[in-house]
Amino acid sequence: MSAESTPEPGIPAAGPQVPGRSGGGRRRRPPRRGRRALLVTAWTAAGVLVLGGTGFGYLYFKLNGNIKSVDINQALGTDRPAKVDNGSENILVLGSDTRSGVNRKLGGGTDDGSARSDTAMIVHVYKGHRKAAVVSVPRDTLIDRPSCKDANGVRHGAATDVMFNSAYSTGGATCAVKTVEAITGVRMDHYLEVDFSGFQKLIDELGGVTVTTTKSIDDPQSHLDLKAGRHSLDGEQALGLVRTRHGVGDGSDLGRIQLQQAFVKALINQAEQVGVFTSPKKLFDLADTATKAVTTDSGLGSVNSLVDFADGLKSIGSKNMRMVTMPVEYDPSNPNRVIVAKAKAEQVWTALKHDRPIPASATKGTATGEAKGVVTSS
Repeated sequence: MSAESTPEPGIPAAGPQVPGRSGGGRRRRPPRRGRRALLVTAWTAAGVLVLGGTGFGYLYFKLNGNIKSVDINQALGTDRPAKVDNGSENILVLGSDTRSGVNRKLGGGTDDGSARSDTAMIVHVYKGHRKAAVVSVPRDTLIDRPSCKDANGVRHGAATDVMFNSAYSTGGATCAVKTVEAITGVRMDHYLEVDFSGFQKLIDELGGVTVTTTKSIDDPQSHLDLKAGRHSLDGEQALGLVRTRHGVGDGSDLGRIQLQQAFVKALINQAEQVGVFTSPKKLFDLADTATKAVTTDSGLGSVNSLVDFADGLKSIGSKNMRMVTMPVEYDPSNPNRVIVAKAKAEQVWTALKHDRPIPASATKGTATGEAKGVVTSS
């Protein structure tokens, strides 16, 4: 079965994560609350920021003051993959689930002062900015995490055989970027992050997102109960959908990725349909919410930069996006974890480096979830 999914994406779970391997046995559904935020919203968040081009001074400064940024380049220095100057761009999009403030109520669990990145997508925008490839990285992937400095300059040692999402909880955005670059050999040009509350508010500002479920989804852990059929999801329901893993399929993170990828396509379609780029009022409300919701690298840390960036994404609709999951296989010693299928993954990274389409052979025969087609765009 293939790890590629047409209209689908990935997300997180809950409870303390134990990085590394544990005993074998049959694959089982982890008994923990979903602790995922969806950062896939950042794609639309960037898109609505075109308002900055209207030149309203007060609005510009208000939006500019909303934006939080991290100086990734300063923290990582020169020990990085070479920047490829071929007109393409690579953006690491993360969903963070800090347990503090409003996020504690939305995500459940205890405020332990930490945050996780249970949703990770590498967005490759091809030269000409008319199409894109999105590669979801499963949070349960066991990897070797490189040594890295966080945004405060504190160095964190390397670790072997730990879960991918431990990179963010260890050293924040800069360690997450460093880890992705170490896995892929591909330089990340930009970074975008969104949290629980920001995602929910953005969906509500859009007026909800319409999807069709081909099967009923009932997951008390993510507070989601949807019968098969057409639904207009509000922010809370959308958050439940992108967090659910127990309510459909095999209960795996790979299945959740399929649901998330489907939701991302529906989200982009919705943004196109509600007049985001034709109604100044709608555009400002979305931009205000989006700029409060996102954290970016310093290269995107101003309205002007985000406007330029968003302007380059306007032509990319859901039909021009290829969505796949990083090629993985189940860990023989622990079926609740996956490991990188290195030869096939290298096909993906080579394609991105050279700005070429991801070959079908790269995802053929790799591990996948069982939620493909459960959620579709309406």
